[in-house]
Amino acid sequence: MQKIKTALLSYGMSGKVFHAPFLDLHPGFELLGSWERSKKLIQEDYPTVKSYPLIDELLADDVDLVIVNTPVGTHFEYAKKVLLAGKHAVVEKAFTTTVAEAEELAQIAKEKGLKLAVFQNRRWDSDFKTIQKIINDGLLGDLVEAEFHFDRYNPILSPKAHKETVNDGAGILKDLGPHLIDQAVCLFGSPKSVFADIRYTRENSVVDDWIDLLLIYEDFRVRLKAGFFVREAHPAYTIHGKKGSFLKQRGDVQEDELKIGKKPNHDSWGTELDSFEGLLHTEIDGKPIREKIKTLQGNYFEYFDGVYNAIVNNKPEPVTAQDGVKVMQVIEAAIASNVQKKIIDLQ
Repeated sequence: MQKIKTALLSYGMSGKVFHAPFLDLHPGFELLGSWERSKKLIQEDYPTVKSYPLIDELLADDVDLVIVNTPVGTHFEYAKKVLLAGKHAVVEKAFTTTVAEAEELAQIAKEKGLKLAVFQNRRWDSDFKTIQKIINDGLLGDLVEAEFHFDRYNPILSPKAHKETVNDGAGILKDLGPHLIDQAVCLFGSPKSVFADIRYTRENSVVDDWIDLLLIYEDFRVRLKAGFFVREAHPAYTIHGKKGSFLKQRGDVQEDELKIGKKPNHDSWGTELDSFEGLLHTEIDGKPIREKIKTLQGNYFEYFDGVYNAIVNNKPEPVTAQDGVKVMQVIEAAIASNVQKKIIDLQ
């Protein structure tokens, strides 16, 4: 099996939790190491890999793929540098800080014949895969409205300066917002227009930490919400159609299990507790039903399968640069809507 030689641009939480375990276990990847400017941590977990003191040293190595998992405000600069060095790239969310940056990266990748993917791993969450199947199977009929939440209770400011200081990549709109927006666009396509309310709710916060976005489609509406003062969570997904409804809590276990050092496997990985099963209330063949629906298995491994097939077999990326552009268009429209207090049409 052809090996894709891969390096990370940082080995903080995202590198340690979301990338390295999969790159290490996937037979199609070889983890070469990570750029580490101060803390040298990757070799504690993977003794045979390299710790690069400089990004230029990393790019000069025999690297095929680079994971751009640095703070959001640096994504454009580093991803552009990676692509111009002739390397394929995976860029974490938010893809960039502006639509123009996203479009420029997409154009560079196209001109150079390189693969450029956005790391939207939440498409492979167990809860999202389940609602996607419910919708695709037509169990709710024509959709009327959907509401997605990414709620937490965490009033304390993050110790990470890039998350809590005013910069182009800070704030919940570009942190949790891309997960929600990408899921909506993945399911329903780009909306016609956007209306947004963006707030600062935590004491001493100087970055947005509460969002309420309304995505306006031709025949239905999608509301996306995220905040840090939700002690008793709503259903993460509420979808109403003309035949019925589906309600589902956020129950994916992958992040929590990765954080405590569990390794992904193909048997039981990504399996939710039965208590998080969603509620389907609809009718099938004219007969009303109201029952719990078993949650599908989540698996971020499938994302890395997609990246492998994109590079080795020239398949489309699992989340394309154009997908990233669409998310940034919604984010820019939301910012404009909040400032102008009006609905913003997407071009």
